[in-house]
Amino acid sequence: MKKYDVVVVGGGTSGCAAAYTAGRLGLKTLIIEKNIHLGGTITSGLVVPAMFSGENLINTDFYCDLIAKMHDIGGQITYQNNKGWLNPELLKIVLDDMLVNANVEILFNTCIHDIKINSKHINELVLNKKILSPYNYEIQNCNKELFEPIEARYVIDSTGDCEIGKICNCSFLEKKDEIQPVSLRFIVSNVNLEAFSKWLLEFDRNREVTTVEHIDGQVHLSTAYTWDTNREWALKPLFDMAVKEGILEDSDRNYFQIFTIAGMPDAVAFNCPRIIETVDPLNTKDRTVALISARKSILRLHKFCKTFLTGFENSYISNIADDLGVRVSRRIKGKYVYTINDLKTGKKFNNPVLISKYPVDVHSTEKNSSTLEIVDEYSLPIESLISEDIDNLFVIGRCISADFLAQGALRIQPNCFSMGEGVAKYINTLTK
Repeated sequence: MKKYDVVVVGGGTSGCAAAYTAGRLGLKTLIIEKNIHLGGTITSGLVVPAMFSGENLINTDFYCDLIAKMHDIGGQITYQNNKGWLNPELLKIVLDDMLVNANVEILFNTCIHDIKINSKHINELVLNKKILSPYNYEIQNCNKELFEPIEARYVIDSTGDCEIGKICNCSFLEKKDEIQPVSLRFIVSNVNLEAFSKWLLEFDRNREVTTVEHIDGQVHLSTAYTWDTNREWALKPLFDMAVKEGILEDSDRNYFQIFTIAGMPDAVAFNCPRIIETVDPLNTKDRTVALISARKSILRLHKFCKTFLTGFENSYISNIADDLGVRVSRRIKGKYVYTINDLKTGKKFNNPVLISKYPVDVHSTEKNSSTLEIVDEYSLPIESLISEDIDNLFVIGRCISADFLAQGALRIQPNCFSMGEGVAKYINTLTK
């Protein structure tokens, strides 16, 4: 039976940082990903850019290495003083390369079939070693040769939905009404960015909303609009007209944010549509309804752009995210439950895994109900990443041990990078 120091389940943002750091520290490391590439939200979900989260970050070696390698191949820019503008397609290649060079073993198309637990300790993980049909459970259960047991001293759950914690019957924190809307991002190509940027700068003079920079000979820009009425939006008359003319449904305009992409000189990324129907991200029927609804909305939003935005006349939809953008689902109960009071007071901890000042960012499906609260610098303790129920299980990413409002600030990618790196470094001290 193969034995590992660290097994990371889930190859998203936090999982990649954890596996890379563990491998670089000399720990025998395996990362398991159910899909065909690494990156999670930042690749499959098209969640770019990685948001700026402060000047005094810790556990940033992985993020800095990632930025440098992406820059070397033309997949990174620094825009509005944020280095986190990354190309989601090139990331798939760079993440493979980084983890392989860190001596991390990678398994794609792999899931956990079973977990053996003894005295609050994961002793064994059972993986599929063949590509399995998800429909024929009888064949799976009768054919032992389809599976491979492995041992792990430490397991890191970076699945986003805390799937390992669920299999282990861990305690969770989420409540029924603690939800955020999901989104489905997409990319539009063949946009005349020079024409669009000139028109946009004239149309919207608010530089807190609309910005344009020329970087390495390419136009980079960002703008936004929401249906909230508690602030002024330059794009509002265009959205009003589109709804009146039947190009958009009213719900299509609840959230609209677009920006350019490093290494894609004619493309625009859309941080929308945001689905206003209540969606339980762990419910397959809810997710199906949301995906179908979102893809219809994408078609309408693109028609809006072609009709009302200069430079989009000959554009086309070139990519739709492979998965919904989920902001919150399960949250495990850890050895310490981090609270919004801890965050707002800047409570200090002996073993912080991250330092950030990203705002409390909680989306709502109702007008004028979203939260974006600026806060001072805060830190997160390692104890919020350790399961209360399983001694050798760590949890990183959006499913950590934090209350609903605190999680709304902690869930962003730079924080997840720091969580992954911080956990790996902590585990390394335990192996000494």
